[in-house]
Amino acid sequence: MKPLAGTVPILSCEATRALEAGLFAGDEAREWAAMLQAGRAVARAVLDDCREVGGFPAEGRVLVLAGKGHNGGDALLAAAEMLRRFPSARADVGFVFGESGLRPLAARAWRELRETATARVRVIASEAIAAPGADGVSGFSGYDVCLDGIFGFQFRPPVEPRVAELIARVNALPLRLRAAVDLPSAALFRADFTYATGSVKDLVVGAPEAGRVRYLDLGFFRGDEPGSDRVLTTAVLTPLAGLRAPQSDKRTFGHVFIVGGSREFPGAVLMTVLAALQSGAGLVTAFVPESLAPAFAARAPEAMWVGWPETPAGSLALEGEHLLRARLGRATALVLGPGLGREPETLALARSLAGASTVPLVIDADALRPEVVQAGTAARVVTPHAGEFVRIAGERELGTFVADTRATVILKGPMTRVAAAGGTVYHSFFGGPVLARGGSGDLLAGLTGGLLAQTPEDPLLAAARGVVWHGRASDLAARTDGQTSIRVTRLLDFLPAALREH
Repeated sequence: MKPLAGTVPILSCEATRALEAGLFAGDEAREWAAMLQAGRAVARAVLDDCREVGGFPAEGRVLVLAGKGHNGGDALLAAAEMLRRFPSARADVGFVFGESGLRPLAARAWRELRETATARVRVIASEAIAAPGADGVSGFSGYDVCLDGIFGFQFRPPVEPRVAELIARVNALPLRLRAAVDLPSAALFRADFTYATGSVKDLVVGAPEAGRVRYLDLGFFRGDEPGSDRVLTTAVLTPLAGLRAPQSDKRTFGHVFIVGGSREFPGAVLMTVLAALQSGAGLVTAFVPESLAPAFAARAPEAMWVGWPETPAGSLALEGEHLLRARLGRATALVLGPGLGREPETLALARSLAGASTVPLVIDADALRPEVVQAGTAARVVTPHAGEFVRIAGERELGTFVADTRATVILKGPMTRVAAAGGTVYHSFFGGPVLARGGSGDLLAGLTGGLLAQTPEDPLLAAARGVVWHGRASDLAARTDGQTSIRVTRLLDFLPAALREH
C-alpha cells in the first residue's frame, strides 16, 4: 500500500547507516554540507521551542556537550548559529573525550564556532561541569540551553563511568531546555526535546528520555520509501494552504453533521462545532439537545443548529433519530459523540446512528463503545485516548484492532499515532503538554470531521491532516502563551497560522 504523501519512514540504526552511506558515499564535502544544514536546523528548532518557556534571552548561555563525531559537530554548529543570531549570547563547550579526539568534520565545526564568536566561547573541562564548588553550589547552573552531542546512533555500550556521571550531573542542573541532537546520549541524557536530523531513528520513538521529538527534514527522502512506521510532516497540510478553485461554492467543500451534547457536558459539542467551522468545510450542521440550541446558535451562527428531543436528564433521546435520518442525504461526513453522556438510551441512539450512517463518520468521546464502533459498514475514524482504546479494543494491539475493524484510528497521547488498514502506523511529533487539558480532543474531533467531509473517500488522509493541524496549532499556541496559563479554545486562533507557517 502506497504511504501517505508528506510522510517519511522511521529507520533502524542499520537502515540509517545504509541511507547515509548511499547519500554521501564517503564524500566529505557532501557530509559537511549536510552537517551545516543539520546544525542550523537544530538551532532554529531549539530557538522556536525556547519560546514555550519565554524565549532564548539576548544574553543567553549555551552548554555544549560534544563527543567525537557527527553529533558533536551538529551541536557545535547549532551553537554557532545561536550565537550568530544572538550577539550577546555565550557558549561553554565541554569536549567529553578531549578536543584532540574530534574527528575531522567535528573539528571543522569547532573551528566554525570559534570563528563565529571567538570572545564568547570557552572550553571547560568536562569533569568540572556541574561539579559543586566549595560552597556546595555548582558554578554551571545558569545555562538556558544544553546541547547534547556526545553520542550518535553509532554508539555501542558500555558507557564509561565518568561519562555516565557527567550526564547524571547535567541532568540534575536547573536548565531551561535540554536538547539532544539526533538521540539522547546512551539513553542516559534526559532531553526535553530530541532533534532528529535527517531521519528519525526508532530508538527515540516513545523513549521517555527523548522528551518531545522533532523531525528536522534535511531532504534525505523522496517520501515514497517503504516503511511500516512513518513520521507525519507538515507537508500533509500543504494542499490546504493553497488557492481554492475559483468556481467553487459551499457545497464543494463538504457538509459535516455533528451529533452530541448534553446538559451535563454542554461545552464539548460546542468546541467540536467551532473547530469544524475552521476546518474548511463548506457547511456544518449540529444536532444538540433542544435546550442548548438557542445559546449555541448565538455563539456560532455560522453553523446550522437543530434542536433534538431530550431525555429527562438532558441527553439526546431516541425519539429524535428521525431528525438526522431525514437530512443524512445532505451530509458528506458525520461526527458522533462529543459531550454525548453515558445514558443507556443515548448510547443506544449512538449505536443506531452509526449503524445507519451512509457517510463516513468520526466516533469520539462517549460514543467510543465496542457496540458503536462496530455498528454499520460506513468508513469510520475513531479517536480514543489510551483508556478509551482499551475500552473498545480490549487486549488487542493497535495493528490487530485496525485489521479486525477496518477503522482508521487516531490513538491520542504524548505522541499521537494514526493507523488504518494496511499495517502502516503514522507518528505525529506535533503538540505537547499544552494539549493535556479537557477539550483538546473535542477540537480534534471537529477538525477531523470537517476534513473528512472534504475528503470522504480518504479517511486516513483526513485523520492525518487533523492530527498534524491540531498539533501544529498547539505548538504555536504554546510558543505564544506558554504551556500553563492557556485555554484550550485558544488553539482555534492558531489554526490559520498553522496552515500558512509550515
